Amino acid sequence: MATVQIQGVTLYLSQAHHIDSQWIGQKEILKQLLACWLTVDEKDLPLTPRLVGTPGIGKTTLGMSGALQRKQELYIYQCTADTRPEDLLVTPVLAESGKIAYHASALVTAMITGGVCILDEGNRMNEKSWASLAPLLDHRRYIESVVAGISVTAHREFRCAVTMNQDDSTYEIPDYILSRLQPTLKVGFPNKRDEKAILKYHLPFAEDQLLEMTVEFLQQAHTLKLDFSPRDGVNMLRYALKRMAQDPEHPVSRDAAWKEALTKCLGEDAVDLDNLAKRKKHSLGGEYTPMGLGDFFHNPEDPLHPDNLEDEEDEDEK
Repeated sequence: MATVQIQGVTLYLSQAHHIDSQWIGQKEILKQLLACWLTVDEKDLPLTPRLVGTPGIGKTTLGMSGALQRKQELYIYQCTADTRPEDLLVTPVLAESGKIAYHASALVTAMITGGVCILDEGNRMNEKSWASLAPLLDHRRYIESVVAGISVTAHREFRCAVTMNQDDSTYEIPDYILSRLQPTLKVGFPNKRDEKAILKYHLPFAEDQLLEMTVEFLQQAHTLKLDFSPRDGVNMLRYALKRMAQDPEHPVSRDAAWKEALTKCLGEDAVDLDNLAKRKKHSLGGEYTPMGLGDFFHNPEDPLHPDNLEDEEDEDEK
């Protein structure tokens, strides 16, 4: 394990991620990310963008591909609700000798070595942890570790991005942090051709007809604004292929395996996307009129309904 000395303290560095991940389609958003990480002058500083989208859409893959394009070491820190500032920066660990050893997180290692760090699912992290990053995310570009009693200044080539899921199981990021995480890059769903290429990239051994069935389903879901992602498609296909291969003498048919995979991975409701979309829209308030007390006692067409009585009063006043 590599070490570095900072202000008399030995830090043990984290390992870089060596993952060959390809970004397929949507070239414009990759260009936008790379633009955030450019510097156009010696006094210029890189930006730390937010990569926003539904789970499984490819936000982390986008960040990984950006690091690959820039030929920099990649470090990924998985944020959770339990993340503490010392987890995010420098963690004290009791060594075999009985002494305290200080381990730099993936983020701090990227700062020291000049790598790229992806803070994955950043809006699952609490405000106290975000506060420890405030000086890193503005023009100061440093962190302070209370645990190790040191400050670490970011390497000039250090780059960072934060992925954020759009769901209900997240924290609200404070405004003073959001003002440092700009711009917001929204990762959308791929088109049909790109989505098939993504599935084929992950599952080159899947037969074309299964790929087509899955892509058609996902594209319909995207049209209806349902949050089924390419990751869902990959998981469905993996399960369907395993079920078909499970018993060579009595294989499950393609259609039966695919439908079983659909319900097991995405739920029974996924069989009827139109109905699922309608129920989701109603739950969000779309085309839904709240009922008043009059609706419980009178048909809306009834002349005695309170709303109709009000209309008559308005006519009399005229």
